[in-house]
Amino acid sequence: MRLVLLGAPGSGKGTQAKKLMGHFSIPEVSTGEILRKAVDDSTPLGNDARSFMEKGELVPDSIVLGLVHARLKQQDCNKGYIIDGFPRNEAQAAALDKMLSAIGAPITAVVSIEVSRDDLIKRMSGRRICKSCGQVYNIHFLPPRKEGTCDSCGGDFFQRNDDKEDTIKKRLDVYEARKASLIEYYGKRGMLKSITGTGPVHEVFRKVCDAVEGA
Repeated sequence: MRLVLLGAPGSGKGTQAKKLMGHFSIPEVSTGEILRKAVDDSTPLGNDARSFMEKGELVPDSIVLGLVHARLKQQDCNKGYIIDGFPRNEAQAAALDKMLSAIGAPITAVVSIEVSRDDLIKRMSGRRICKSCGQVYNIHFLPPRKEGTCDSCGGDFFQRNDDKEDTIKKRLDVYEARKASLIEYYGKRGMLKSITGTGPVHEVFRKVCDAVEGA
């Protein structure tokens, strides 16, 4: 199984990727993680990426594709993979397809986890983190027993800057602007499987499995 997983911030995409990894015994290929590792390890591609990042510029697609290519050549990807965080637009999707076809590991399916904008904002803006132990809560869906106090250690909470509503709306605007071309690109190729990402995690996971196993 060779899968691309799409979903907005707060859609639960990361949670579902981890569950898919365990269920199908295939690795998650996170472009963010492999980029950070390449930079930390000072690999040639990592050094190239660092030069752009230090200037506050986007890392070119050619470098990201090179990192993905190197990661997919590793032995643990022989049985399949889950790509998370890439592609982000139609041009990247086309370049990724070309690269994957060249190495004989084309995508089997693309799953898009769909959650309404209002629900996404509620999920992320409600997130709170304990200052002392790092336990994560959500004031709407997973509140502590006592308001404002961590169940585990009694610590106080804080809200990350990127979980504040104005920031969330900007992040969603960026994602939605990119998403349309990706949905059209993969839809035309008959690869796209859209599932609703609302409801309990195990129910969403069942829907994801049904989608990819039927691909």
